[in-house]
Amino acid sequence: MVDTILPGITARRVQTPRLAANVLERPSDAASKTVLFVHGNVSSSLFWQPVMLALPADVRALAADLRGFGDSETLPVDATRGVRDFSDDVASVIDTLGLGAVHLVGWSMGGGVAMQLLIDRPELVATLTLQAPVSPYGFGGTALEGSLLTADAAGTGGGGANPDFVARLAAGDRSDEENSPRAVYRATYVAPGKTPEHEDIWVESMLTTKTGVDNYPGDSAPSENWPGFAPGGRGILNTMAPTVFDTTGIVDVEPKPPVLWVHGAQDAIVGDASFFDLNQLGALGIIPGWPGAEVAPPQPMIAQTRAVLERYADRGGSFTELELGDCGHSPHLECPDEFRAALLALIESGDRAAA
Repeated sequence: MVDTILPGITARRVQTPRLAANVLERPSDAASKTVLFVHGNVSSSLFWQPVMLALPADVRALAADLRGFGDSETLPVDATRGVRDFSDDVASVIDTLGLGAVHLVGWSMGGGVAMQLLIDRPELVATLTLQAPVSPYGFGGTALEGSLLTADAAGTGGGGANPDFVARLAAGDRSDEENSPRAVYRATYVAPGKTPEHEDIWVESMLTTKTGVDNYPGDSAPSENWPGFAPGGRGILNTMAPTVFDTTGIVDVEPKPPVLWVHGAQDAIVGDASFFDLNQLGALGIIPGWPGAEVAPPQPMIAQTRAVLERYADRGGSFTELELGDCGHSPHLECPDEFRAALLALIESGDRAAA
């Protein structure tokens, strides 16, 4: 059995009014600031351990497992609330531990959770770091300015998951066969040729994902539009459907914390040509019957995020964009020195702003 906790990291169960949450910590007796890491879909807090260990002694580093992931309690996910089940859970951890305003870091879906937390509880966010975040308009089904391509957001949500991958997650598949978590990690979590340490731990982290209609991937509804399904109201993938997910409200938050946006140029998951966007797969001929770019264009995820952050800056905020060329979906694993330096620079700027 793989030992998933690295030396120097501790794990504990935090009982909040909302759930029993598993929280990893790199303790520090000299800490004067707190960083809280939020993982993405099909992962857990385990992925954050290397960067937590690499932070200086004056930083207290914490990472929480979302509901249905890692060792946190498995609870149903109400997708009609967008990602608010998750963001409210994270806020409850912050409140229960008495952390106050934290330097919040969100990865992929966790970036959406972090943006939602900023909207709903801005007093809890000192700075915001978005690593390969889901677009502020959700995942799939929107044009550049965020408008829906179809009224029911056809092709997004729970129906888009690969059923073989879901079955392999549920079965605890640790092989490197096609559609196994290990194969998906190698093909999409990191850029081609990248081999970060601790792959076995990352696979174990992925395998903690709870499957089913209330968790991953969720349910779906029939649609008259291509490719024949629309989002349901339950489970993880439906939380990011553009019918319920919209974090563009960050542009109106006051006060506006400094924002860091880090993404890899070779990201296969969040990009302007994502291999998880069914319209992109249709355009490539992988899914038959694609109605064409005028009807079902791939979502310009990077362009959307940049446009919203530019609006954030126009309204008095600030953001720094760091695009890493030789990097996929996991900058903190693939380019750890660059990620750590950018995060620490943001924390310093946040401390100056608060002084």
